[in-house]
Amino acid sequence: MAKGLVVAAPRSGSGKTLITLGLLAALRKRGLVLAPAKTGPDYIDPVFLGRAAGREAINLDPWAMPPGQLQALAAQHATGADLLIVEGVMGLFDAAADGQGSTGDLAETLDLPVVFVVDADRHSQSVAPLVAGFAHWRPGVRIAGVILNRVASARHERMLVSALRSTGIPLLGAIPRRAELVVPERHLGLVLPDEIDGFAPFLNAAAEAIGDFIDLDALFPLAAPVPAAAGLPAHLPPLGQRMAIAQDAAFAFLYPHLLDGWRTAGAELSFFSPLANQAPARDVDAVFLPGGYPELHGAALSTANAFHAGLAAARDSGALIYGECGGFMALGEALVDKRGVSHAMSGLLPVVTRIDRPKRVLGYRRLLHESALPWPAGLNGHEFHYSSARQTGLSPLFEALDAEGIRQLPMGAQLGRVMGSYAHVISAP
Repeated sequence: MAKGLVVAAPRSGSGKTLITLGLLAALRKRGLVLAPAKTGPDYIDPVFLGRAAGREAINLDPWAMPPGQLQALAAQHATGADLLIVEGVMGLFDAAADGQGSTGDLAETLDLPVVFVVDADRHSQSVAPLVAGFAHWRPGVRIAGVILNRVASARHERMLVSALRSTGIPLLGAIPRRAELVVPERHLGLVLPDEIDGFAPFLNAAAEAIGDFIDLDALFPLAAPVPAAAGLPAHLPPLGQRMAIAQDAAFAFLYPHLLDGWRTAGAELSFFSPLANQAPARDVDAVFLPGGYPELHGAALSTANAFHAGLAAARDSGALIYGECGGFMALGEALVDKRGVSHAMSGLLPVVTRIDRPKRVLGYRRLLHESALPWPAGLNGHEFHYSSARQTGLSPLFEALDAEGIRQLPMGAQLGRVMGSYAHVISAP
């Protein structure tokens, strides 16, 4: 049975990503088979984690996914691996506005211990009550070990080590403050590893630091068995028996658990690249345009005539066409980029989206719909975008509530069997 642990911190910016990537890379060099995962709905961090582990990462979202699904996904993902390593999100007990969905919630649901990453900058003896407070805040969440990050000097480390002895929680090591141990800048937090200069050297430096300063031999025994699940993970039904899915740099936001669930249900999945001017396969009964960065590729998408013609042909044949966020933008008439330049899109929906007046929209959503989507009437998802869409006279795709149950503006549009919105759907409640 595989073992697992959760990497968490008191707050964002403590070094969770650095430590998690370094642990994955260092343990992989030791020959371990690793199963990486990310807490929450983030699409980008799992790509980084997968690159470090050499194996695809999944999302485990304790707000959007019921406990049984979390346990089943974790057990399935950990099968055949030596260690499941889950990177947390924000601070250990930080959650959505309704107080649900924290890293602590996930650790308790999976009954996995926490490796606690503390940014030691500007801390000395006060690190002890900080760690002790988190360790005793919630009985169902076990902090099994501490890793200190950004330690200034040998003297600083001695002070920290001495203070932490009173907590009784093992100190696994201390990472010094070094310029090469800063995660490379990501544009709005939304850039993939291949787009970051210096990612490979950073990953090597992180692995070396973990190997030099963290007691990996003491880490592994702290991990706990990943609980066995009663059955396969629950999944949303496929959009069709034969599905064409856009996948390239403009449409990169795909949840592995959805693809796995659709394959398990017997759907035939094919993939195509709009940026390469590819059309969906002609015999499909559903087309899925996931989120991504169409705003960065407006010129290429505007001249992708085969892609546009293929979508129109799929519509005319009666296929279900569904777009999420960036995919929704591509279904519209035009996309206005950051420079104010308008690019023609596929024109299947009378929607114009624009990102020249950016405003961040972020949050979990409860989604209600009456549409051709073969999914339950109630869904869980999230929004994260900087663009906006001009309102149309069409029926919205979703009625939406935020995490606190506060009604939001209706989302998206539907025209026959063509539909989309800014929501990223994760699961059914």
